[in-house]
Amino acid sequence: MSLALLFPGQGAQHPQMLRWLDAEPEAAATLQALAGCLGRDWRDRLHDADWLHANAVAQPLLTGLGIAAWQVLAARLPRPAVVAGYSVGELAAFAVAGLFEAPTALDLAAARAQAMDDSVAGQHTGLLAVQGPHALALAESAAGLAVAIRIGAERAIVGGPGAVLDIAAAAWRDAGLRCTRLPIGVASHTPAMATAAARFAEALARVDLQPARAAVVCNFTGTASRSPTVLATALACQIASTVRWDDCMDSVAERGVRCVLEVGPGTTLATLWRERHPAIPARSVDEFQGPAGIQRWVIEQIG
Repeated sequence: MSLALLFPGQGAQHPQMLRWLDAEPEAAATLQALAGCLGRDWRDRLHDADWLHANAVAQPLLTGLGIAAWQVLAARLPRPAVVAGYSVGELAAFAVAGLFEAPTALDLAAARAQAMDDSVAGQHTGLLAVQGPHALALAESAAGLAVAIRIGAERAIVGGPGAVLDIAAAAWRDAGLRCTRLPIGVASHTPAMATAAARFAEALARVDLQPARAAVVCNFTGTASRSPTVLATALACQIASTVRWDDCMDSVAERGVRCVLEVGPGTTLATLWRERHPAIPARSVDEFQGPAGIQRWVIEQIG
């Protein structure tokens, strides 16, 4: 009867996301803190794509919304047996697992975004999604690029200099692969982020981490832990290392969960889950009009 939670990363945000949160009292404190980070008019600015996808906006935004959504749902659903976050989604996952509180997660999101921007200041870098036969193998062998995120044998995300990404994309498209530049202006999860990872580790070292109330599956290793020391190392290291999302999904599935709930905007993680583990139902909270529908669906799945 166990539930798994997944928290999305950058690219999931969109102008209409999770509007039902605004009416829920359990989310009020976190949304107020989010407004303190981004401004009280943050919802009005969501149609500005440049603003919405800037690291300094996207990372606190996704962190705050994921935490706020779970705060609404926590009293209505069973406690999760395992949680995982995709890229910056790990901050929300850590908060929901009890390692730190929502205000700390928002502070860390802002620090993470600033450190990542500073690491490649003045450089043109980014990320490219690649999909098709042998996509991961091709990504792993690409000169001048690094695999930022592993999703499966036929899907990966690579990072590196913009010019190199463009050359690789042209060659891979000619070979029949689908290539899409992501709206993220840094080469996340690659060695270009080494300085950012070190700076974030320093910020995280000043946080008094609490014992995890749920197993946390880490991007850095693709495995689960409850140890604050292990989790802190993984949270910092993933900034400059490949996100092993394929392994993360498998680790969650191995824990025998009955259903998976993506907590945050978008439906990307639920879609990826259904492709890899179709026998275990998955939905996103962004597919529902409010907590009542989410509660009904989860209870139907777990009995």
